[in-house]
Amino acid sequence: MRSALRHFSDPGAVAHYHQGPPRLVPGFCDLQRMAQVLLAERAPQDARVLVLGAGGGLELKAFADAQPGWTFDGVDPSHEMLELALDTVAEHAARIRLHEGYVDVAPAGPFDAATCLMTMHFMPLCERRHALRVIRQRLQRGAPFVAAHMSFAQDEDERALWLARDEAYAVASGTAPEEAHHRREVIERVLPVLAPEQDEALLREEGFKDVSMFYAAGVFRGWIGYA
Repeated sequence: MRSALRHFSDPGAVAHYHQGPPRLVPGFCDLQRMAQVLLAERAPQDARVLVLGAGGGLELKAFADAQPGWTFDGVDPSHEMLELALDTVAEHAARIRLHEGYVDVAPAGPFDAATCLMTMHFMPLCERRHALRVIRQRLQRGAPFVAAHMSFAQDEDERALWLARDEAYAVASGTAPEEAHHRREVIERVLPVLAPEQDEALLREEGFKDVSMFYAAGVFRGWIGYA
């Protein structure tokens, strides 16, 4: 997570951040829409929602646009990304509080729902466990939690195949070939990606119930579970 923080504190990376997820994550806007729909199944109209990895503000804006009665606490360790989020969600600023730091700086809650989108693939296993535990502790009993991030088979041959497919998708989406290849090398060398069955087991081990996958696209997977 610390290496990711260095990247997301770089002015150039922050300036171009909003171009990345829609181009590199298949169905990114649909993922945000699905997450909001799943949260709304149980969250009340005046829900208080915790968003971990809120820097940039993309999901905060998507959720706030769709749910005018919800309020949000967003957490992110990058000051620069939180500044970008402030600009992104300016029209909803009265309903959003941002907190600089890791998961422990989140208010105690209790929250009616929580999300962590495109963040946990930066976290080593011990950090993921801690983040999931802290999120669950801050949720109302039975409240929904949606997580989505990189998650693909970790067998050597399958891992290489999915990394190649992800690189090809990036190029097909308009990324320069050399940039796409560099991204692949960074993912392979740096990111502590887990297999989908490991990710799902982790959610259950940290106390989330009725866990099920709702999103699968390329190297990305998404789950919903309940506190």
